[in-house]
Amino acid sequence: MVKESQETPLDEIDRRLLRALQMDGRLSNVELARTAFLSPPATHARLRRLEREGYIREYVAVVDRAQTGFDLLCFIHVSLQMHQLEQVENFRRVIREMPEVLECHHITGEYDYLLKAALRNRKDLERFLVEKLTPIPGVERIHTSLALTEVKATMALPLE
Repeated sequence: MVKESQETPLDEIDRRLLRALQMDGRLSNVELARTAFLSPPATHARLRRLEREGYIREYVAVVDRAQTGFDLLCFIHVSLQMHQLEQVENFRRVIREMPEVLECHHITGEYDYLLKAALRNRKDLERFLVEKLTPIPGVERIHTSLALTEVKATMALPLE
């Protein structure tokens, strides 16, 4: 959704709705209305405003990575050779098209990008690195770390 130029600041009712949706995105409008102490039409109007203003980007099902066979969670640091606009834009375009990449962040420090990738096994990781990531024009250096245990994973923001 496209953000409007002037967003309405979040009040306590908005935060209550957002907290509830972060915990369970399948709550009905009636259930959300009870949570927010509003009527269902007022709740619906607030949700539409929160969506329109970009506070709610999308609704998704969070699928269990390991349960679906993606046993490796990898964090991959990438450095580019040069930082020319064309090279950077090409890298970003190619990365956006890779379904294995769950997240890509332009970062400060020794590396330029941090990727979070879900892969099935070591062979899948090797194929990804050798056949997909390394051949991207301008990639200079890659450093890969594998997550041994996922201690905490959430998308919920601490809306206090």
